[in-house]
Amino acid sequence: MFEKLRTRMSDFLDNFSKTEIKGKELERLLEEFKLLLVENDVAFEVAEHICQIMKEKIEKTQVSRFADRREMIRSTLREVLEDVLNSGGKVDIVERVQGKRGMGQPSVMIFLGINGTGKTTTIAKVANFLQKKGFSVVVACSDTYRTGSIEQLEMHAKRIGVKSIRHDYGADAAAVAFDTINYAKSHGIDVVLIDTAGRMQTDTNLMKEIEKIARVTNPDLTIFVGDSLAGNDAVSQANEFTRYVKIDGSILTKLDADAKGGSAISIAFITKKPVIFLGTGQSYDDLATFDPHSLVSRIIE
Repeated sequence: MFEKLRTRMSDFLDNFSKTEIKGKELERLLEEFKLLLVENDVAFEVAEHICQIMKEKIEKTQVSRFADRREMIRSTLREVLEDVLNSGGKVDIVERVQGKRGMGQPSVMIFLGINGTGKTTTIAKVANFLQKKGFSVVVACSDTYRTGSIEQLEMHAKRIGVKSIRHDYGADAAAVAFDTINYAKSHGIDVVLIDTAGRMQTDTNLMKEIEKIARVTNPDLTIFVGDSLAGNDAVSQANEFTRYVKIDGSILTKLDADAKGGSAISIAFITKKPVIFLGTGQSYDDLATFDPHSLVSRIIE
């Protein structure tokens, strides 16, 4: 995970430690650092922001002749990166579900994203996570568009032991979600997880279907599922989805295969919404709660 970015970060810290960090030299190093970030899938505006804050912090720091400049820069970089990763705030799913259960209502979550991001598997992972926290779960097979999607989600649901609700292909996706919520209410189920058709963010008709699902279900959380390997495309996809529905947070998949890591750095800053989980493998337990401090440690330690 993040092998390429980690190696380049180490090289950057070494260069800084060997150079007089002021004036034009500082600007040159930060320009190189900006390029390093962009090459590793950090969105350009995020890279610019990181370098600007780094410049301001370094210029305010008095560095003694015998100080460990590498450690000083590393500490500054850690602080800036953690601020960027925390910029979207935080969503505690367990707390949200507990709150709705206390009101005698199921917590409703919609998952959206384009095909190939691992959205359906991610829903199963979240269901597995919530079950282990002591909550009951039902899933809505509201992707009535893609052939095989209903059977795929049903298979995952059966494997982890949760109920799934389905209609036929071509049915109204919002109706499937609505029926699933009613099932949860009548059976005292804590959480409803709603799948949606994977769609390109440019497909207006399918995006309007998401609008309808959100309008009918009034979800507690709408979660964008993005492929970390898509880099800046994942960030732009999340931004485009926000034109149609309010996104409350993101889950990034395939972090175990991501050597760059830029999308993880960028998405919270760009969307101003938190990253909730990271997908780190193929098993149902491979879902890590997003921890900015831990993530930055992976990148710069």
